[in-house]
Amino acid sequence: MSELDRYRLSFDSVAEIYERARPTYAPDAVAWIADQLPFGRVLDLGAGTGKLTRQLVALGADVVAVEPGDEMRRVFRRVLPEVELHAGGAEAIPLPDGSVDTVTVAQAFHWFDRPAAFREMHRVLERGGGYALLWNADDREDALMKAIDTVIDPLRASAHRHEGEMEDILASPLFSAVEQRVFPHVQELDADSAVARVSSVSAVSAASPELRERALDEVRRLVGSGIVRFPMNTTVVIAHRV
Repeated sequence: MSELDRYRLSFDSVAEIYERARPTYAPDAVAWIADQLPFGRVLDLGAGTGKLTRQLVALGADVVAVEPGDEMRRVFRRVLPEVELHAGGAEAIPLPDGSVDTVTVAQAFHWFDRPAAFREMHRVLERGGGYALLWNADDREDALMKAIDTVIDPLRASAHRHEGEMEDILASPLFSAVEQRVFPHVQELDADSAVARVSSVSAVSAASPELRERALDEVRRLVGSGIVRFPMNTTVVIAHRV
């Protein structure tokens, strides 16, 4: 197994925690997507446990979800039993040509083989469609978020592939009219759930047991007790099919 796969596939080991403690996305961000792209048949690619999916459904989208992780799909089916769900990945999407109006990718694009994913996204999109890529990132201007990220950063691998993302997005001949916006929001959790949230980060879930527990002990010390605020920014990149 490659280093990339070890991190990418680590989410299956924390699927229940991911569902319980990970945030959804800024409501204004999802509303902007619905305003900018066709909101009929929407493919949520790399859907995880359906964090974004439920927000898309709430805004009236007919969603089909694709997720490679067995455990992530199991949780998804329990939480969103009415949503069509398929096993699969971005490099070989198990849907027909031109079968969706919009593709959304939340917190997953950095794991994709980008050229292959762009080709597949273009294939399954109807003319006039487009994609929306979303990421939640903790606000490092906040002292607690900066301290938590300082604990996690040494565990992050070179396999994390955010480098060159925007360059690849802008360079793809398959999509045009790229636009990016950032939407702030806040998640509030009790202290135990805050630690669980951190434990679901791939850098932590894929670490050795010793390093993972050492990091989580430090996070427990940082968050203390009571309600913990996670100020975040949801970044959205939208592009249209050529």
